Amino acid sequence: MPLQMNREVFITCAVTGSGGTQDRSPHVPRSPKAIAESAIEAAKAGAAIVHCHVRDPETGTPSRKLEYYREVTDRIRDAEVDVVLNLTAGMGGDIVFGGTDAPLPVAEGTDMIGAADRVAHVAECLPEICTLDCGTMNFAEADYVMTNTPGMLQAMGRIMTELGVKPEIEAFDTGHLWYAKQLVKDGVLDSPALVQLCMGVPWGAPDDLNTFMAMVNNVPDDWHFSAFGLGRNQMPYVSAAVLAGGNVRVGLEDNLMLDKGVLATNAQLVDRAVEIVERMGARVIGPDEVRARLGLVKRAPGSV
Repeated sequence: MPLQMNREVFITCAVTGSGGTQDRSPHVPRSPKAIAESAIEAAKAGAAIVHCHVRDPETGTPSRKLEYYREVTDRIRDAEVDVVLNLTAGMGGDIVFGGTDAPLPVAEGTDMIGAADRVAHVAECLPEICTLDCGTMNFAEADYVMTNTPGMLQAMGRIMTELGVKPEIEAFDTGHLWYAKQLVKDGVLDSPALVQLCMGVPWGAPDDLNTFMAMVNNVPDDWHFSAFGLGRNQMPYVSAAVLAGGNVRVGLEDNLMLDKGVLATNAQLVDRAVEIVERMGARVIGPDEVRARLGLVKRAPGSV
């Protein structure tokens, strides 16, 4: 496929994530107040979308508590800067097996809940976007599996569609895109869909450009896509995504460093992404243009 550079680019900032990064940088926000403030600063720097997980304020460990999501949502909506809110729905599908000699019973860290519970905070907070991890995958940890069965994805996808919240399909490998297209074909998800290409997450799609273009070439022409690379490749993937016709994700969920030896804030990472996009001759678009492009409706909590 010939490259067709994207000239009007939206930037997503993934604010905190659920990885064990909370003790590796003082800039990784933990409390709902800190997460919201970091998201607001990212929006002021040029992010049209903020993607939010929540954490335990004391330990920094990932959490699913509804009250944390509610506080983050309310603080962002009450801010003086406009931004599209994207909440994760990736929690609640974690299996940690007991080891190779005795995989059952499952071990501490397993967190498996039903489809309705996995999206309860989405139904309560009504963000414009929420994520849908479109497949099961081994992660770097020896016995941990991110679990998203076809049945679970169908159930979660239907709930999101009925709520009027646009799923952002998280594709960690080519098969995840294959199944995402099936979900659209089956009427579970609406078309055109929104995809996030997740590159370099062990053990998903490696972040080499051949694999990246294989992913890009499997995104239907009328869909919208964004992409990111982990760690030191975050900023190179800003350029690669724009050049391949897509949009951009940066943020502390995926990378802690601004430069070698220099810890970043979310706003600094967005600033750097804006600079790269504009130096490529493209324009960074804001939340209203993103809503028009993706067919989003900004709603207050509790509305239907």
